[in-house]
Amino acid sequence: MEGRFRMEVIHNIQEITASLRGAFVTIGNFDGVHLGHRFIFRRLVEEARRQGRPAVAISFDPHPKRVLHPERRPFYLITTLAEKTALLAETGLDAFVVIPFDLEYARTTAEEFVREVLWEKLRIGRIIIGHDYTFGRDRQGNEAFLTAAGCRLGFAVEVIAAHCAGDTVISSTRIREALLAGDVGFAAALLGRPYNLAGPVIPGHRRGVNLGFPTANIEPEKELVPARGVYAVRVIRGGKSLDGIVNIGFNPTFAGQRQTVEVHIFDFQQEIYGEFLEILFVERIRDEVRFESPAKLIEQIGQDIARAREILSPKQ
Repeated sequence: MEGRFRMEVIHNIQEITASLRGAFVTIGNFDGVHLGHRFIFRRLVEEARRQGRPAVAISFDPHPKRVLHPERRPFYLITTLAEKTALLAETGLDAFVVIPFDLEYARTTAEEFVREVLWEKLRIGRIIIGHDYTFGRDRQGNEAFLTAAGCRLGFAVEVIAAHCAGDTVISSTRIREALLAGDVGFAAALLGRPYNLAGPVIPGHRRGVNLGFPTANIEPEKELVPARGVYAVRVIRGGKSLDGIVNIGFNPTFAGQRQTVEVHIFDFQQEIYGEFLEILFVERIRDEVRFESPAKLIEQIGQDIARAREILSPKQ
C-alpha cells in the first residue's frame, strides 16, 4: 500500500477542498514518523480505503512546544518539516494538512478546532489518534472529548494503544534520548530506519587532509546531533550511497573550541564544498578521545575505518 498514492500537501485550512470531505483523519505532531506513527497511518489508510474515504493527516508547524516554550533551547526535532512530509508521502495518505501554529492559534479551543476544521472543513467520518495525544487550548482535546463530539456530530473515534519495540514503548521522546546518548542503533530500531543529518559541506581546518583522511565538514540543518564520538555511516550524495565514518566532537587532540560534524567517505577524493550531503547513522564505534599525538590519532582512525568497513559490509 505504501508509496502508491500521490499525497496532497495543504498549508492553510482554507485550501481544504470538497474532495476531502468525509475523510478519515489522524492528528498529531508525528516528529520522527517512527514505527508507532506508521502503525497509525497504516491503520488509517486501510480503513479509509475499505470505506472509500480519503485518508488525511493533520499536524502543526512550527511544533507547538517550540512556540509555547521558546525558553527550551536547543529544541530537538527528529525530522524537519520537509523530511516529515516526504516520509508521510510514502504511507499512502491522500493529504497532509499542515496548520501554521503561533501564539494566536494556540488560543484555539478543542471545541473550535473540531467544529472549524474536523467538521466544517472535512466533515470527517472517523478520527484515529495515539493513546497519549491531546490538542487544543489547555490540552482539552482528549479521547473523552472526541468521543463526546463524535456522538454529537456523527463521526467515529479510535484510539491506538502504545506501540512497542520489545519492551520499549516507541515515542519521539525515547528516540531523542537514545540519539543524545549516542545509541543510534536503538534509535533506528524505533524509527524503522537510520537517523539522518543533512546539510551543506562547509570549509574546515583541513586537518583530515593533513592526517591522510580527508573529511567533509557538515553544517547540520537540525539541532539534534547524536552524542560525541565516531560512527559508521552511509553518506547520500546525489542519490548515491557511499560508506564512511563520522566524527562528532570538539577535536580534543587539537584543542578544538567548536563542535563539528566531519565525515570521511571511503575511497573518495573529490572536492565537494557547498554540496548537500545526508548522513545515515548505522552504528556507534567509540567515544570521543583526546590522543597524545597526531600519530596516535592516525593509528586510531585507521582502526575506526577498519571497524566501520566491517559494520557496513554486506551481510551474508
